Amino acid sequence: MVRQSLASIILRQTLRQIVPVWRKRLASIDVAVAGGGNLFSDADLNFPLKIDAACKLLRDAGIPVSVFAVGVSDNWSQKGEALFHRAFAGTRLLEASVRDTRSADVWNRRLGRCGVPSARVVHDPGLLVAAHVPQIRMERTTPRIGLGLTNPITLRYHADEQAIREADLTSWYVELVRGCLARGWQVNVFTNGSSEDDAYLARIRPALAAAAPSGDESQIAFSPRFRRPSELAAHISGLDLLMAHRLHANIAAYSYAVPHIGFTWDAKVKSFFGGVGREKYLCTAGLETPSTVLALAERCLQEGIDPARHARIVAEARADVATLATVLRTSCGRMSVPLGAPS
Repeated sequence: MVRQSLASIILRQTLRQIVPVWRKRLASIDVAVAGGGNLFSDADLNFPLKIDAACKLLRDAGIPVSVFAVGVSDNWSQKGEALFHRAFAGTRLLEASVRDTRSADVWNRRLGRCGVPSARVVHDPGLLVAAHVPQIRMERTTPRIGLGLTNPITLRYHADEQAIREADLTSWYVELVRGCLARGWQVNVFTNGSSEDDAYLARIRPALAAAAPSGDESQIAFSPRFRRPSELAAHISGLDLLMAHRLHANIAAYSYAVPHIGFTWDAKVKSFFGGVGREKYLCTAGLETPSTVLALAERCLQEGIDPARHARIVAEARADVATLATVLRTSCGRMSVPLGAPS
């Protein structure tokens, strides 16, 4: 309760500075889309306060909003749920879509009684990144394995399952890297770009580098921080296999048909893998043995991504965005949103 109160005070102060900027930008807006992640979750009232503030501005300006392809967690506090309810009270909500059935169940149960539209399930639009960021492929004789790191503090704060101590997780990563190198694979270690993840990588980089046989670091590389999402996507596109906690790293891998293993830590990762039929490629970093994960990696490299399922899912994701465009243009005749599916 103390942490939530302090976080709420700090966030409210920040919002007082940000809201005038938002209000100014809304002057040229006809319709808004709320999307881009697991927005409907409640970690110390972070998203409830932000969404409530944004919806108030949209109501005051008479701007309709569509909620698109969001994740919804069932972790709302009483205050958080009240803020989400208030956010949509009087707001013209055109439609609601979420990225998995679990999110739809939570949305409908938590918000249905306050009159919001029922949520339909769509694919995450990140699945279309391969159509917009060219894939980078290089000729090589050994597989290139991408290991995406996430700060253990983040995992402990947001995890839906047992958290692993940093020292134990680091030792596990070292053994995993050592096993990859022993198989002759190249290993590239990176983060999605958050400052917390980068700090963790900096702390354990010497230990990971020392995993190379006889100190030979030629088979292990550490990527610099990605400045833009497109840089992260391009990097992932050039891998032969990805292993990572972060959801959008796994989404990008699937978009490029790069085989990938997801390290579980919350429901959204499990939901995504279930939605694309890759449940067997989930494991828990730090709990399952590195040898078990390495055997799974060998299988993953051999099987690849099912091309027929991949083509169908990407086509569905494209159709989901086209449907959103139709909703937006229908809501406001002044908009010039194309009805055709994005390229």
